[in-house]
Amino acid sequence: MDPSKTTKQAGDAAEDRALAHLAANGLKLVARNYRTPHRGGGEIDLVMRDGDTLVFVEVRQRASGRFGGAAASIGAVKQRRIVFAARHYLMRMPSPPPCRFDVVSVEAGRVDWLRAAFDAG
Repeated sequence: MDPSKTTKQAGDAAEDRALAHLAANGLKLVARNYRTPHRGGGEIDLVMRDGDTLVFVEVRQRASGRFGGAAASIGAVKQRRIVFAARHYLMRMPSPPPCRFDVVSVEAGRVDWLRAAFDAG
């Protein structure tokens, strides 16, 4: 991570890289930074389409893979918030499509895409 960037700028840059990676692999952007209207709810970094499947993407950035890396930093509480936000998002749809939860980690200049990283269980 560039020390001259703020955390917000670094996060936005990671999301941009994740979006470019997913788009290059055929996914289409539906929404970015979807937030539930309630405090303490959740946020989804990217909502994408992969064919008929709606994909809720969490983007994580870390300077290195130490301490488990970016993907390992998504604990049970964070997963619940993402699932909550996804359910809120889907309530607006008359017929929700199949869905999955992916994680894109950006660390040490590398982008890794983990399909179906967790479920709504």
